[in-house]
Formats: sequence, C-alpha cells, structure tokens
Amino acid sequence: MSVRAAHIDDLPALQDIERAAGQCFRDIGMPEIADDEPLPLDELARYRRAGLAWVAADGADSPVAYLIADRVDGNLHVEQVSVHPDSARRGIGRSLLDRLADRAAADGVPALTLTTFTDVPWNAPYYARCGFRPLGDHEIGAGLRDIRAREAAHGLDRWPRVCMRRDV
Repeated sequence: MSVRAAHIDDLPALQDIERAAGQCFRDIGMPEIADDEPLPLDELARYRRAGLAWVAADGADSPVAYLIADRVDGNLHVEQVSVHPDSARRGIGRSLLDRLADRAAADGVPALTLTTFTDVPWNAPYYARCGFRPLGDHEIGAGLRDIRAREAAHGLDRWPRVCMRRDV
C-alpha cells in the first residue's frame, strides 16, 4: 500500500470509497449517514488543488482509501478520511493520518483536528488510539465552532459528536 497525493482521475473513486465505507453506518442504526452522498467532484478537486488530498493506493495504484483536509484555526483539520471496507483494519487510515501529521510538521502547523461521532467504534475510539484527544469547550476555536454548526444544521447532532486534536 502506498500513500500519495490524489490525482484528478482518482476523484470518482473517492466518491465510491465514501459510499462503500458509509454502509457500515447502516449496520449500527445510522442509515442517514450511510445514505449521505459524498462530496461532489468539484469540492474534491478543490482539496486536491490545495494539496490537501491523499489516497492510499493498492499495488495497481488504485485508491482504496483517502483523506482530505482543510486549514482551520491554525491547524490541519481532517475533513474526511474513508477506507473501503475491503481494505479496512490494515492500518491504512492511520497511515493517511500520519501523512497529514507529516505535512503539518513540515508546515509548522501545531496540530491536527477533526470532528467525529463519540459512540461509533471506528470514529472517536479509533481516533483516540491514533493519538487524538477530545477538546473541551474552552479549547474549540471559531473555525471548529463553525464546522460544528454546519454539522448540526446537516442533522449530524442527532448522535453525540466531539471535536478532537492530535498535537504534531
């Protein structure tokens, strides 16, 4: 498995990965998450142009996972990380997070942040194993507050969510 910058022709595969990964939510009673459509190609292209989109590719150089990030509150924020279920539990998501941490360190960015579901095993508990910690309300900056407000407007607050941080 190799981690590399996403190419423009990878973007439709990222949508397919997101759809496949989302099906796991159906199994735990969150069908609305499973049915949520992935980002449109033009949005994915924006992350790629910004140099903030990576894929994990198999031996044939086909993407099996991806991560996209934004700059939020002076940190690199994990907007989405998804691994195709056929490639899950192999350390691929962690490799993508480590690539983002390397980028943050190279850019002098102090931390990675993300928002996630607290009670989904492959969300907050997984990120805690990858070195993220929950943020207290007093630690959440304006950018993360805006993200949380958009998530709430999208209906994601139907389930408990948390902001997390991993120092670089």
